[in-house]
Amino acid sequence: MLSNLTPFLLHWAITSFSLWLTSHLFKGIRFDNTGALVVSALLLGLANAVVRPLLVVLTLPLTLITFGLFLLVINALMLLLVAKLVDGFKVDGFWTALWASLLIALVSLVLGAFVLGGSPEFTIETSPAPGRVWL
Repeated sequence: MLSNLTPFLLHWAITSFSLWLTSHLFKGIRFDNTGALVVSALLLGLANAVVRPLLVVLTLPLTLITFGLFLLVINALMLLLVAKLVDGFKVDGFWTALWASLLIALVSLVLGAFVLGGSPEFTIETSPAPGRVWL
């Protein structure tokens, strides 16, 4: 369990940096303080892990019709959801959220490739490996 702590913290830091960078590049995204930034990064990761898959399944026909472009809308909705839940995090509108979510995804992808390297020891296990039991 503790072996998953380092990758989790790295993902959280990458998401925090992505949000910070996005807030400096888009004038429609603001954080009142560092605490709001850190909590927003944590909630964005939680929303992407729990709520986003549910939305993807529910909107699968629309996603297939738009050749996957509707996933960008889902990403923007996740950002707007987090902005509604966190005091001190403001997003001006849907279009700002759409472009910001695209930038956040790109920055997170690039930083994740460099920092995490895609090696197996930096992946977060969601289920035990075959023949291995979690206690």
